[in-house]
Amino acid sequence: MHAFQLSDEIVARVTQRAGRAHPFDVIVPERTALVVVDMQNYFMKPGFLGEVPMARSIVPAVNALAAGVRAAGGHVVWIKNSTNDTRESWSTFHEHLFTPAKMQQRYETLAEGHEGHELWPELDVRAEDAQIVKKRFSAFVQGSSAIDEHLKARGIDTVLIAGTATNVCCESSARDAMMLNYKVVMVADALATYTDAEHNAALAAFYAIFGDVQTVDETLASLARGQSRAAA
Repeated sequence: MHAFQLSDEIVARVTQRAGRAHPFDVIVPERTALVVVDMQNYFMKPGFLGEVPMARSIVPAVNALAAGVRAAGGHVVWIKNSTNDTRESWSTFHEHLFTPAKMQQRYETLAEGHEGHELWPELDVRAEDAQIVKKRFSAFVQGSSAIDEHLKARGIDTVLIAGTATNVCCESSARDAMMLNYKVVMVADALATYTDAEHNAALAAFYAIFGDVQTVDETLASLARGQSRAAA
């Protein structure tokens, strides 16, 4: 997984503003969803156009976090990116930021029904978990998916973000979730992108303004504090 570190300067700035280094250090499990973004073959299997090699290394951390969230009484959602019905509605992205051959490759191998669309087989996906399809980088942007309605129907107000890529779909989803008034934690060692530099830059930018960044162990401790407080 990535070498991760927040600078002392950013931690001090957040602490001064929020009164503590982790604004969401008490997390109520019953109101929390772990949202795992794009851990699909297209982004994880060698040879696919969207492969993020580091994503394979975070699978144990993602599975451990999912198990901890379930055990505490939270909800797990697996987000799957899809290119279905996006040729016209997202034509700028595909037609201008890809060669024609790579555009066609993305359309075909990330479409529902293709191997690339399926979740990576080493993930511990349970029957009680939700699987939701999105059509943009962000799961929470208007028209991308039904996740906002799904979470609100369950009374969820806190979102933990894991998956890939840290600085693309994960950061986009995290920022938009915060804009929709969710408490958002990006879980540093359950996220992956192409380089340590990109990973750290994305997390620093998010932590400085938008929400919290915690490790898996810190997140599980925050959930435990939420359980203890509710019991008291």
